[in-house]
Amino acid sequence: MSYRQALRLVIITLGFVAPAHLAVPTLWAASKTKKPPQPAAPDEPIDTSAYVGAETCKTCHEEIYKDYETTPHWKTMSDTRRGVAFQGCEACHGPGKAHVEGGGDTTKIFTFKGVSATAISYRCLGCHNYDQEHQNFVRGQHALSQVSCIDCHQPHHPKQPQRLLVASQPQLCFSCHQDVSPQFSRPFHHRVKEGLMKCTDCHNPHGGFGTQRARLQRASSSQDVVCFNCHADKAGPFVYEHPPVKVEGCISCHVPHGSANPRLLNYSQINLLCLGCHTLTVDSSVPGVPSFHNQTTKYQACTLCHVAIHGSNFSAVYFK
Repeated sequence: MSYRQALRLVIITLGFVAPAHLAVPTLWAASKTKKPPQPAAPDEPIDTSAYVGAETCKTCHEEIYKDYETTPHWKTMSDTRRGVAFQGCEACHGPGKAHVEGGGDTTKIFTFKGVSATAISYRCLGCHNYDQEHQNFVRGQHALSQVSCIDCHQPHHPKQPQRLLVASQPQLCFSCHQDVSPQFSRPFHHRVKEGLMKCTDCHNPHGGFGTQRARLQRASSSQDVVCFNCHADKAGPFVYEHPPVKVEGCISCHVPHGSANPRLLNYSQINLLCLGCHTLTVDSSVPGVPSFHNQTTKYQACTLCHVAIHGSNFSAVYFK
């Protein structure tokens, strides 16, 4: 093939390749069903005459009203800063005048039934979008998977009153994450089922940010892995860092939910775990195992010598 023919082929090929920002749709545009809820719009003028007040709702929904009085949402009744649109029942269900005048017509009020998860979460975020706990919900995996607020929360009849949850942890989380539940039954595990820890100690169900986004992990105060909140002695910084800790995080070696290993390692034998990286290959800069380390007779417990495996201030090979 001549130079001219090759150049022509390249031009023709590039002519059919759209720019990256056009050829690859964004996550939101790829599927309408995956579009996350948007934060509430800025305050607009409110027609106060369309609101009837919670006492009017009580005349028909007395049983629900009694439960509502015991929930944290009741304090909206005394919040006069933002007006009637953010008080009582109508803060969630919208103005009720047309609903009342229509004899209880459910089409004239927001009922949270038969609507998309996006619309439901949009309602909740109208109030709950301004604190650190909830501000990343729109980019979180629950929102992208069309999990709405009321899939976990029950404003009227909560089983767990403090957070208005439909069930207590960890049963609530296990109802969807059924593959995770058996991991906490392994011989060595974080004591979630025993009630000494909660899923939300490590995960933020309302969404994460940056590298924590995929697993909804909470970040520590230093924006590092959440494990360091408890295991602060492993955080460093060290003079000689163990690269996997900083690059891949704790899960490069550990199974956080449960393991057959006392240290929650991915393998029951320590040397097998280390050999996952420290095996001499032509395309890796990771040092291999020295030739005098006979794995069949000795040297199977790497951390007997390399005791400071998370990082060291004194030894480049983590001897101390």
